[in-house]
Amino acid sequence: MIRENQRLLNQINVLCDGVVIFCSMLVAYWLRFHVMTGIRGIPFTWYLWLAAAAVGLDLLGFAWAGLYASHRAVRFHREAAKVLSVNSMATLVLMAGLFVFRLEHMSRWTLVFFFLISDFALLCRRAALRLILRRYRARGYNQKHVLLVGDGRQARRYLRKVRGDSQLGYQVDGYVAREGGWEDVPFLGTYDRLEAVLDRRRPDEVVVAIPAADEDRMPDIISACEKTGTKASVIPFYVEYIPSNPQVDNIDGLPMINLRRIPLDNLGNAFLKRAMDVAGALVLIVLTSPLMLFAAVGVKLSSPGPVIFKQERVGKDKKTFYMYKFRSMRVNARETTGWSTDSDSRKTRFGALIRKCSIDELPQFFNVLKGDMSLVGPRPEVPYYVDQFKEEIPRYMVKHQVRPGITGWAQVNGFRGDTSIRGRIEHDLYYIENWSLLFDVKILLRTVFKVVNPERLK
Repeated sequence: MIRENQRLLNQINVLCDGVVIFCSMLVAYWLRFHVMTGIRGIPFTWYLWLAAAAVGLDLLGFAWAGLYASHRAVRFHREAAKVLSVNSMATLVLMAGLFVFRLEHMSRWTLVFFFLISDFALLCRRAALRLILRRYRARGYNQKHVLLVGDGRQARRYLRKVRGDSQLGYQVDGYVAREGGWEDVPFLGTYDRLEAVLDRRRPDEVVVAIPAADEDRMPDIISACEKTGTKASVIPFYVEYIPSNPQVDNIDGLPMINLRRIPLDNLGNAFLKRAMDVAGALVLIVLTSPLMLFAAVGVKLSSPGPVIFKQERVGKDKKTFYMYKFRSMRVNARETTGWSTDSDSRKTRFGALIRKCSIDELPQFFNVLKGDMSLVGPRPEVPYYVDQFKEEIPRYMVKHQVRPGITGWAQVNGFRGDTSIRGRIEHDLYYIENWSLLFDVKILLRTVFKVVNPERLK
């Protein structure tokens, strides 16, 4: 049933997108020639043909980008990024077409309005659809029926995740393994009975999560899925070492999973992030200069010592640099190894104030300009703690593949100061593996909100 529902939903999606795009052009035309003043130049029917061309380009682009596949397990910001990218390319193609065919009387403002209106309308439509489907699934409808193969740690982990979020709409009907033993999931048979179980149960999907000890059963499991025409997904027993968006390389037909290729390895992505860092740091230095002057005077008057506190930290590619902060503590002998806490006796009264409002971090904008840091990224640690954590916490050193940041995904989720290092690293790795400019903007906005509302920092 889920396959038929998905096909129907895809058809409705295509139809709705087409209507939204076509109507966006009509609204753009109305804004240009009825709200604004101007000479039409060409008949209205030409804009109808332009709208039809926009519908064709966008729908083809959306299909190519996979936007009509199931998105129940895909984050909305990823879907939104694809929509914006495809619509931008379609609009550029339309503008190029006007230039090539010398349709100079066609209003460029109409295309600008169309681009803005269609982006907004398409995103609102998809957000509303997601909300409706999530609520629908939470009530037990539109479920994807899954058969689980394996009873190891990863199978249990998958089960916890899909049961922990009923809005995803996954229903695990039972499991197949070497032997039964789970009490909360029906045992449907051993591996040898998998093909018969698939013929009888006809699940929408098989999720293979066998333990390492059962690896030799994988060929038979895949063969049973292929014989019955059942879609299969695999969760490897070594999944902890695989990033959330793995890169698959190919050497003469032999696929290889690249465990450490990340979005910022792409030169284009790295350039965009660095450009945003430089531009953002320059603007923020100008805007916060009165605050920095206030902080500098306050630090100087509060206790003897330098205004700027420099501390060695480990940055990108494990290279050390000096991170700048307004000094918030009295000069002490534990500057390179002492862990800072909210009730730290080394803090001055003025230092506690500027730390609570994160004013002490403002000099790090100059670290960003130098290239030592980014506006957004994992917080850098002192070498003393890096040497300690890399032995205790798996994948800790992965964070040094990118520039450290003034703020980060871990910090806006409450992992700052004396909090769980493991929780912080989990969030840092998620950020590194799922980076996008929109993700950076989201983190910056959440950071500003937290600074404006200091109670949220507690």
